[in-house]
Amino acid sequence: MAYGVVNGVKCVEQTVIGKALNRYVFGSQFHAFSTSKPASMLLLFSSLFLTSTAYGEQLKYSKVNTDTGINFSYEWLDNDNTRQSISFELSNSALKEAPSQQANYKPKIAQRYIIVALTKEAKKIDPKVARVKITPKRESIDIQVTGSDEAQVEEILDNLKAIQQQEYDRYLRDHYFTRFTTLFNQKAIKPDHVRYVAESVKPLIAASQAFYEKVASESDYRAYFSLILSWLQSIPYDTLEDRVVSNGSGYAPPISVLMQNLGDCDSKAVLASSMVRAFLPSTKMIMVFLPNHALLGVALTPMADDRTIEHDGDTYVLYDPTGPALIPFGQVSQNTELHIVTGRYQVEVVE
Repeated sequence: MAYGVVNGVKCVEQTVIGKALNRYVFGSQFHAFSTSKPASMLLLFSSLFLTSTAYGEQLKYSKVNTDTGINFSYEWLDNDNTRQSISFELSNSALKEAPSQQANYKPKIAQRYIIVALTKEAKKIDPKVARVKITPKRESIDIQVTGSDEAQVEEILDNLKAIQQQEYDRYLRDHYFTRFTTLFNQKAIKPDHVRYVAESVKPLIAASQAFYEKVASESDYRAYFSLILSWLQSIPYDTLEDRVVSNGSGYAPPISVLMQNLGDCDSKAVLASSMVRAFLPSTKMIMVFLPNHALLGVALTPMADDRTIEHDGDTYVLYDPTGPALIPFGQVSQNTELHIVTGRYQVEVVE
């Protein structure tokens, strides 16, 4: 694994098992080769430097174990420089239910998953029909099938290639990863943010409810967003220069952000989406990925000066929970605005 910086984005250069290439060598016997060469990297999203002069300030943070769970308490300054406070308890069952860690993507482990499955399948093949040789290499897996019947050789190879892909998909699913194509058409692997949101909504209902109850009953949804945004923006931002802090992947699931009191842009975006989804269970929501940032959109009626984008016929009001800049609901930073107007962003729908 190699660490580096690409176009200003902190990233981990890694490889995964890609599509298999095969070729035949004809002679007295037919041979089939399948080589899968890893060609993806795990993307991480870093923060933007903002020009706003208002920055979030967390005044107090505590977590206390109780008989029934963990109590979280916060104090911070909001956009009006008003001191805010909130506390909520997440039950032991909620903490157990929510995904709490993101494993570091490891190509060698993915390769091992595939080799075990391929070897098991190869043992089922009668050596009188065909022989299979599986060779792990530094950045690939070679599959060689040798037999006297061309049709059987091809059928066996196709089956092994299908198993190879299935096992790689299983590795990604088991470790909460998903495929991703960047704006630069790079095939990449990243944490499955949408899945993290879906599996964190129920465990975080108590947290979302605490913010809902704190907002005055006559207030509209914007008061809820203003409060939760200023809280999120005041949570210390993790620059991720030390990748050990977030399991080497740069991403921390919602529960981990609360436990560590630390998170980067995509980590805070998933936490925000999980809590907002509990507040607005049927409202359409999106995650918006820039080359080096992540923010959110929600399909609510915009005000005149709200920054919005269109996606699949719906209008989404944008909001950015990253911090430390206290950017109000419906507003974005200058850097984000530049990417939006030039179309340099991607959208994932939050279910």
